[in-house]
Amino acid sequence: MRMLLRSSLLITALLSALAVADEQSVKRSFEERFPGAEVSSVKKEALTGLYEVYAIGQLFYVDEKVSYAIQGNLINAQTRQSLSAERMKVLSEISFNKLPFEQAIKIVRGNGKRQVAVFEDPDCPFCKQLERELQKVNDVTIYVFLYPIEQLHPGATLKSRKIWCAPDRAKAWLASVHDNTVPEGSGECDTPITNLAKLARTHRITGTPTLIFANNERVAGAIPAARVEQLLGNTTP
Repeated sequence: MRMLLRSSLLITALLSALAVADEQSVKRSFEERFPGAEVSSVKKEALTGLYEVYAIGQLFYVDEKVSYAIQGNLINAQTRQSLSAERMKVLSEISFNKLPFEQAIKIVRGNGKRQVAVFEDPDCPFCKQLERELQKVNDVTIYVFLYPIEQLHPGATLKSRKIWCAPDRAKAWLASVHDNTVPEGSGECDTPITNLAKLARTHRITGTPTLIFANNERVAGAIPAARVEQLLGNTTP
């Protein structure tokens, strides 16, 4: 019996190792065939036998050798449910506690006990509107993640760099969104802007502002202070 159990465990371990090896090879092959498409996860899709690849915030289905790739919805024909949509919801979730807070501009008001993170563009009019609302909220720590969307706001990336490189980032950020003041300097320092853009794409944050509360609830848009208070109240320790 012990020998049978050991054999069973050994077979299970070998199969698990092979599965991991297959997923790693699919990841390598996908990134070779689609340069710049960094793969976040690979998972064998049980119903089809294809591999589900999550890359740059999108889902692909590929064969083992990545000779072919399908992009689109995988639908359960019996229930008409989009299995891809369900997976995207899971894969794009973002955990507040896992955010890279060292790459954020930290603003503390009052006792700072309540927390919220915001992905923002300094030239986004809705971000400026949200910031006016956040001025009314006290006893909160706000983590601002600079996410300039250059296609919509040319020059926003340089402005974001200058804000990050300023001696007082919080002061520079608030002056920028409230008074349209651009910090002096060239913006030539190490910034997290590229990393944050990659993080945003991975988690399908496509617009600014996007707020993430301590209970992982995500809200897009310039919501009023009363709504912010309500959502912060739901996350109070």
